[in-house]
Amino acid sequence: MNADQLFALLPLVALASGIVMVMLIAAFARSHVSVSRMTAVTLLITMACLPLAANKIPISVTTLLIVDGFGLLFCGIILAAALSISLMSYPYWQVRNIEREEFYLLLMIATLGALVLVLAKHMVSFILGLEMLGIALFAMAAYNTRLKNQATYLDRQEQSDRSLEAGLKYLVLSALASALLLFGMALIYLETGLLGFSHTPFSALGGPSLIFYGGTALMLAGIGFKLSLFPFHLWTPDVYEGAPAPVTSFVATISKGAIFAVTLRYFVASESLANPMVFNAVALIAAASMLAGNWLALMQQDLKRLLAYSSIAHLGYLMIAFLTLQTQSTRFAIEASSVYVITYMVTSLVAFGIVIMLSNDEKNSTRETSHISQYHGLFWRHPALATALAVAMLSLAGIPLTLGFVGKFYLLSAGAEAG
Repeated sequence: MNADQLFALLPLVALASGIVMVMLIAAFARSHVSVSRMTAVTLLITMACLPLAANKIPISVTTLLIVDGFGLLFCGIILAAALSISLMSYPYWQVRNIEREEFYLLLMIATLGALVLVLAKHMVSFILGLEMLGIALFAMAAYNTRLKNQATYLDRQEQSDRSLEAGLKYLVLSALASALLLFGMALIYLETGLLGFSHTPFSALGGPSLIFYGGTALMLAGIGFKLSLFPFHLWTPDVYEGAPAPVTSFVATISKGAIFAVTLRYFVASESLANPMVFNAVALIAAASMLAGNWLALMQQDLKRLLAYSSIAHLGYLMIAFLTLQTQSTRFAIEASSVYVITYMVTSLVAFGIVIMLSNDEKNSTRETSHISQYHGLFWRHPALATALAVAMLSLAGIPLTLGFVGKFYLLSAGAEAG
């Protein structure tokens, strides 16, 4: 590894160094304010390193990572979202009688895993980033089980049980998804002899075999679980509802964005979608996700569950980008999907941010304000929050003059141009 490669990895080095500092502060100082501030400063420093790394792109760092414009764009998106979530988390945890400091450590580790994912160009770095992200999220989803004596016993026990259930469901199903991915990678390695995303073209191997189809099917299933695409979405509403609101916002934005980015990079490099059977399978998953996500969202009475089904539909829309990769408009498809991810993450952060802000009431500190009935008359109590929530929901619906409309217009234009 030379100096240019180390310079290109500066954002990862800065974030990893900050993680060590946060761990030491959490271990010795036990100060919520200090840990929160150090987390924000580290994320800002990491963002400041992105322009410095951009001077060296595109550059491969060993065979595992590639630092290029696409990767740095998603690194910036992820870091901005992580900073927003860390700032929103401070008032959320401040009113809860809980040991808060480790949450920020887990958040930064998960963010580091997300950065590794968007820069991955090899199966090994894919799995390393995925597990770094997933293992931190297991604990984050179950973090409310640490609530101490506050409010009533029944309120605390209900919140603790729901959080523990969310963490266990995410643990079990995420482990299953990782196993499917690993088995799929093993079969593709057996077929091609390579673990890099740009593996041997199947046309040079005499065409795809049953091993290729099996490996690709397992990888699609594993990715479907991680992105909560239909029919691998069943864990999503329960985890969204039971996890603390800052964790739900992290899963809905950073986790989904990072996994989508590495999946897009894999399909571009491997050209797997040139195979008609793989193409049709992705098209079917996309259509089913759009239909099921929107239909099931209509039945929800909890805002977090509604946003969970909304995320299923939005990831279905994003799969349109995959279907356009084997045409002459590949660059436009990548651009359109990037714009859509940005608009989706911004609007989702606004929606979840309002849930977090309304859940910071001292008198109701162990219960979150997420049931739709609790939002009746919100405009008269909090006009600014009600307006922001309305705009966010209209944006998620793709209403004109909102960010969501711009994202959908880009994405559907790419699909139309690709035929």
